[in-house]
Amino acid sequence: MMNKEQTLEMIAAISNANGAPGFEDEVVNAILPYARELGETETDRMRNLFIRRKENKGNRPVVQLDAHSDEVGFMVQAICPNGTLRIIPLGGWVSHNVPAHKVWVRNREGAYIPGLTASKPPHFMSQQERNAPLEISSITVDVGATSQQEAAEVFGVRIGEPVTPDVTFTYSEKSDLMVGKSFDCRLGCASIVKTLDVLRGEELHVDVVGACAAQEEVGTRGATVTAQVIQPDIAIIFEGCPADDTCVEPYMVQTAIKRGPMLRHVDARMITNPRYQRYALDLAEKLDIPVQEAVRAAGSTNGAVIHLTGRGVPAIVIGVPVRYAHTHYGMSAYADFDNGVKLACEILRRMDRELIESF
Repeated sequence: MMNKEQTLEMIAAISNANGAPGFEDEVVNAILPYARELGETETDRMRNLFIRRKENKGNRPVVQLDAHSDEVGFMVQAICPNGTLRIIPLGGWVSHNVPAHKVWVRNREGAYIPGLTASKPPHFMSQQERNAPLEISSITVDVGATSQQEAAEVFGVRIGEPVTPDVTFTYSEKSDLMVGKSFDCRLGCASIVKTLDVLRGEELHVDVVGACAAQEEVGTRGATVTAQVIQPDIAIIFEGCPADDTCVEPYMVQTAIKRGPMLRHVDARMITNPRYQRYALDLAEKLDIPVQEAVRAAGSTNGAVIHLTGRGVPAIVIGVPVRYAHTHYGMSAYADFDNGVKLACEILRRMDRELIESF
């Protein structure tokens, strides 16, 4: 079983990989070395990654472990005459968070080259421009080219290529904090692998299939396919959930870092199966695993499509709180990740056909 140091190395590799929606190849390649020894692996045409547990026997209830492999990013829309790049967002960005950051731009050779997100300097703004909200159309990416021709011919830039944040994962043992990009939802992908690793060789009463789904950030598209392929009887959705402990009133905090994973009762696209949700919360309390519960009026996860598969699939979300999700940087506590995995393992150890039917 992977120790903490090895687990952090895995998280770093998966987090650092570039994978804007539709371009998850590098992420899949980062996960595969850790997943192959845990069972049969397979990728499909969308670059969804399936991990079928080695100990599966067939003719048993099937549990889907879900996470998504993509991250919020951008796509090159056009090359401007001055060599800068017009972009469109892939996923939910707030425009004023985008400028003045380092990014990676994939070029025609498939290499990621460095760039900067830029907007007009204040020295050249009119008063009206200073007061106006920043639009994504006013933000460009600068790779250092001085003309459209140089951007295309020397830097190898072309339209339709992905752009992702340039951030390197770090971890502080003293604070137990991880800082990096794409924690939504690379922490979920790592949770799938870690869960399968912890349960390696154990006899369960269910078959388990992990699925790292593509294109969640643009409408839960990959999970629409994975759920049809796996046809689960029940599911656990791992997520990197936006932490609220720095932005709401104290009494409304439901997703704080260092207080355990968050299990949501509802979001914009799923009312969590209340019987399954209560079982998970009660089990966590019984085993002294710290968890948080939340009621979310907005947002969604792959559970939105998974729970509507077939005749309906009971699904819960085990979310690792991530401060500043959907920006270049995320901040999460390793203990929250670890406790999410512990809860998932304990649920799977107790899961059987009778329990599933009770939900």
